[in-house]
Amino acid sequence: MPKAIKKVARKQPNAIQRYFRETIGELRKVSWPTRQEATNLTIVVLIVVVIMSTILGSLDFIFSRFIALILGT
Repeated sequence: MPKAIKKVARKQPNAIQRYFRETIGELRKVSWPTRQEATNLTIVVLIVVVIMSTILGSLDFIFSRFIALILGT
C-alpha cells in the first residue's frame, strides 16, 4: 500500500508547474485584439496622454505663477 501512495504523490505537479500550466490555459482563453485594433487603441492612448500632459503642465505653470505672485517671489 505505501508504494501506491508514493506513486500518486509523484504524479501531482508541484506548485510552480501548476502555476505555469494554469497561466497558459488562461492565456488561451483571452480574446486578443487584432493588429489594427491594437494600433488604433495605442494611438488613442498616446493622444490622451499628450492632451492630459498639456493640460496638467499648463495648470501647473498657471498655479506656480499665481503662488509666486501671492508670495511676492
